[in-house]
Amino acid sequence: MASLIFDQDGLSRSLSNSPPTHYTLTIESFSMLTENSVDTYESGEFDAGGYKWKLVVYPNGNRKKNVEDHISVYLKMAEANSLQTGWEVSVDFRLFLLDQNKGIYLVLQDANMNKMCLHRAMLQVGFDRVIPLKEFSVASNGYLIDDTCVFGAEVFVCKERRAGKAECLSRIKKAFMNKHCWKIQSFSKLKSQCLLSELFTAGGQKWNIELYPKGDGDGENTHVSVYLSLANPEKLSPGSQLLTECTLRIVNQLDRKDKSRKLNHAWFSASSSSGGWSCFIKLDSFTMLDNGYLVNNTCLVEAEVTVYGIAKALAN
Repeated sequence: MASLIFDQDGLSRSLSNSPPTHYTLTIESFSMLTENSVDTYESGEFDAGGYKWKLVVYPNGNRKKNVEDHISVYLKMAEANSLQTGWEVSVDFRLFLLDQNKGIYLVLQDANMNKMCLHRAMLQVGFDRVIPLKEFSVASNGYLIDDTCVFGAEVFVCKERRAGKAECLSRIKKAFMNKHCWKIQSFSKLKSQCLLSELFTAGGQKWNIELYPKGDGDGENTHVSVYLSLANPEKLSPGSQLLTECTLRIVNQLDRKDKSRKLNHAWFSASSSSGGWSCFIKLDSFTMLDNGYLVNNTCLVEAEVTVYGIAKALAN
């Protein structure tokens, strides 16, 4: 620790042999976040003091606060919408970063030991500059070993303690892009409001392409809507999230430019099992024969899906 230099006021750093009481977040592929320009990673929920919380990690620093070259970590109140109007919660919290070489934790907390007050206008508290990325990345410092790092949290509300939970974010080994092509015939005769493609596999999960011939939501009666959806989201373990990249495309059959849109670094889960666009392409543009999207009353829809990682809740 003597080789590390920190200069942020108001932040106390100490060492502890004890693991965090309430939550542990293991990121096995930290470079997966930085290489894919993932600005923010939110953990699953955990309980402490009668409330639900999340850890929020900014692997390249919180740009909203003009933070660069540091890791930012915060404690966030989860399910705040379920709380009564005018709620306030005072917390005494500590955030942890494991030195894997020594088996000890760097503990961060407010230097003045002040309790932080959370309310509807301030749902998270934490530290903008936990550690410089340069020092964090040096293996001899112990915080990032074999691309793995471990964060943690302790949260005390009215001095209440509860059993902890844990989560692990892992890279999908040898992640590669899966492409699925879907041919839709007799388009003008379709009666269904929503069409589902046949199932296809990407990242060990089953997926569908969803297409609304006459639009959905904001695109109803004006656009064709196209989405990627998990076929069996209920089969994901509770709290699991999939870091996914997807390109959806309507093929131009006259060898012109396809109509495509890309979902960058989307998180799919049981509660957020689809992603796409209600206004994918205007209906009049799609049906105009000279545009090449609908030829002989047939259209071709493609999905290119890559699953980079999965976050799973760990058993206690």
